[in-house]
Amino acid sequence: MSDYVSRVIRKKIRVHGAVQGVGFRYRTKHAANALGVTGWVRNNPDGTVSLEMQGSESQIDQVLAAVQRGTWVRIEKMEAASLPVEEHEHDFTVREGRE
Repeated sequence: MSDYVSRVIRKKIRVHGAVQGVGFRYRTKHAANALGVTGWVRNNPDGTVSLEMQGSESQIDQVLAAVQRGTWVRIEKMEAASLPVEEHEHDFTVREGRE
């Protein structure tokens, strides 16, 4: 296993706060692409946003920090869980529809 692969993690994160209708999903996609993070982001019917992000711990933290700096975004709480790494994922997408 290469050193890069051994450092890659995947997290599922549910974000609470002012996170819908404020550009959260598109800011996440832009930051993830800039930092080499893969995964997806989607709005939920209860007003939260769900993400799955894959990269190093530092890359994932940097994506979240970049999004939090966005105008009108207000993250009140995040719930995170570790997931198995998806080896063949190559991009970050905004998913339409709701969970």
